[in-house]
Amino acid sequence: MGSPINVSRTGYNEIDIIDPKTINFKLSGSLNYMITPNTEAILAGNWGTGNTVYTGSDRYSLKNMKMGQYKLEFNNKNWFLRAYTTQEDAGESFNATVTTRLTNEAWKASTGSTGWYAQYGQAYLNAKLGGASDHDAHLAARNIADMGRPEAGSAQFKRIFDSVRAIPISNGGGLFVDKTDLYMLEGQYNLSHLTGEFLDLLVGGNYKKYVLNSEGTLFADSSGTIGIGEFGAYIQASKDLWNRVKLTLAGRYDKNQNFDGRFTPRATALIKLAENNNIRLSYQTAYRFPSTQQQFINLFIGANTWLIGGDESFTSFYHFDTNPVYYLTELQAGRTVQWDGKKYKPESVSSFEAGYKGLFADNKLLVDMYGYFGRYTNFLTRSLLVQKKGSGTPTAADVVAGTATIFSVPSNVPGAVKTYGFGLGLDYRLPKNFIIATNISSDNLSEVPPQFESGFNSPKWRFNATFANTGFLAQNRASFNITYRWQDTYFYNGDFANGQVPPINTLDGQFSYRFPKIKSVVKIGGTNLLNQYYVNAIGNAQVGGLYYVGIGYNL
Repeated sequence: MGSPINVSRTGYNEIDIIDPKTINFKLSGSLNYMITPNTEAILAGNWGTGNTVYTGSDRYSLKNMKMGQYKLEFNNKNWFLRAYTTQEDAGESFNATVTTRLTNEAWKASTGSTGWYAQYGQAYLNAKLGGASDHDAHLAARNIADMGRPEAGSAQFKRIFDSVRAIPISNGGGLFVDKTDLYMLEGQYNLSHLTGEFLDLLVGGNYKKYVLNSEGTLFADSSGTIGIGEFGAYIQASKDLWNRVKLTLAGRYDKNQNFDGRFTPRATALIKLAENNNIRLSYQTAYRFPSTQQQFINLFIGANTWLIGGDESFTSFYHFDTNPVYYLTELQAGRTVQWDGKKYKPESVSSFEAGYKGLFADNKLLVDMYGYFGRYTNFLTRSLLVQKKGSGTPTAADVVAGTATIFSVPSNVPGAVKTYGFGLGLDYRLPKNFIIATNISSDNLSEVPPQFESGFNSPKWRFNATFANTGFLAQNRASFNITYRWQDTYFYNGDFANGQVPPINTLDGQFSYRFPKIKSVVKIGGTNLLNQYYVNAIGNAQVGGLYYVGIGYNL
């Protein structure tokens, strides 16, 4: 038996199935009322709708998506109390990848004695027996298997495609039915008027409730909505010492209904070395609960791959307890390492930061620098696990042959993961309102084992340089700024695809001119002026230049 030949069905171009135009329409308003001279009541609302394209685990068309946020707030000089809700509706949003694949299936099934692959295989074999080369045999086989395939934009294609994208994913289509809501209550009280000059004291807290409602199209909520509750409380005290040092101590407690709570302390010190010269020091701890998707997502993303949450219910639902799963990266390296099945935990981090900010050269030169180091425990990431279809121990060959299922599962990295970086900024004021500025920064993450996908999609180096003038020509009416931006290449980690993102170089600029008599300003500018196309993530569209003309009127 010869080696298997990988063949895929003929696809459609993205432009044929997704409208690339982005539409963003927003409405907002508020009603403000002074209850007392020191207390204000605010009733506010924000609502928006629009279309765009999104890259996640697949390519998604967010079509007629709607989102509203509504808030009732009371503000006092010593306290605030606010309640708000965020309501979303996915509208006609659909998974473009799944919808297109199912459109092909609706026209002609892939499997079966008369399916697309059977026709392709038979035509390929006949062509080879007739003496055709591999290239010509594949070309002939695809032409025969695709005979009668709907052309993009045709009435037949539109009828099939629109019918598929209108069916929810949970029922075998491509439509998202996401109507997830968030409810939030939070408040804070400043006790400083009671503690006097001795101490500044703040206390506060919040309660948050997620209601996941995707009807099984995104989350594991086919049988009903999923509620997730969180609450937290904090206290912060600060004190000035000798007009030289400001100390701040804070502590916070957070609890999620699905995880144990945790107390996280923080401390900062701002030290005045001299006039306009300060050192800042901080020690912080933080605690991050797995997101709603990390807990309950349940999404088939094609190629025998599922993106699932880490809730314990998935273990029995996908039979991990009876048919074990193994790390994909280990199988590809020729090793068989079984997933330990440990329940995932929230992520915590302890970090130290030191910084300096000062003015020099008669207050013309501003220097701002910082450095940090952090240590993660239970670093949250994802692992790709493989399960043999039926039962048994899978191999790398099973993955290629499609006789195994891949699961992307949230998991914790054993041991410590470390992060560190620094930044330096210089800003110099020249005569006649000219300014030159530059900054460089670096961010790093280390000690993540290869079987875990860190998702740390950040370049190691970034650099910016700016030349500007805040006012010149008659009465300083004109101004301009030119900024060069560069970032280093980096390896992008994502559910959709992985790969190296090339370096990015852009030049941005703007020229403004004020017309005082008519209370107006005209702005002309652009980002990426040289139109050097770049990508900021694997699978995303290329970004070119954006140019604009704006007119502002001051009432």
